[in-house]
Amino acid sequence: MRDNLLRLAETLDAVSRAVGQAAIWIVLAMMLTQIAIVGLLFIFSEGSLWLQESILYMHAAYIGLLLGYALLHDAHVRIDIFYREAGAKRKALVNGLGAIFFLTPFCLLIVWTSLPYVAFSWQIGEGSREASGIQAVYLLKTLIPIAGILLGAQGIAMAARAAISLSPAPAPAPAPRENP
Repeated sequence: MRDNLLRLAETLDAVSRAVGQAAIWIVLAMMLTQIAIVGLLFIFSEGSLWLQESILYMHAAYIGLLLGYALLHDAHVRIDIFYREAGAKRKALVNGLGAIFFLTPFCLLIVWTSLPYVAFSWQIGEGSREASGIQAVYLLKTLIPIAGILLGAQGIAMAARAAISLSPAPAPAPAPRENP
């Protein structure tokens, strides 16, 4: 059981790490896009609504895709009145119970309630209200359930690690007897 939980946690951690490390490159794309917007404006006196909207899309992708990664690295917001001074077992208990009773249901709610919203957006091929904007608002909205899934998966990994920490350590295997 302990090995299965550890394998699950490591797999979910690896997913969060891979998505997070890939999503970090969005910052570079946002920066270069912003430079292009400013350059177009000041050098050519031209604006680009499409480029401006792409910043919004990239920012949403960056935040949505990095939620699980932030949780993996304990870089999320925590109200730590009691947590900061707690020992390892109490921290594991808080993390496990928080993930099971608060984080996971919240993520399920996000996914469950956003799916019809996203499906309708895909169904109508929702695009920007502006003719020269990005005509793929459905892609932006798709980030909502994806973010919920990624955060929820990392919450499950956190709960699995807490269960491992709270379970009694397995008894060491007896040493093999030598036959004389």
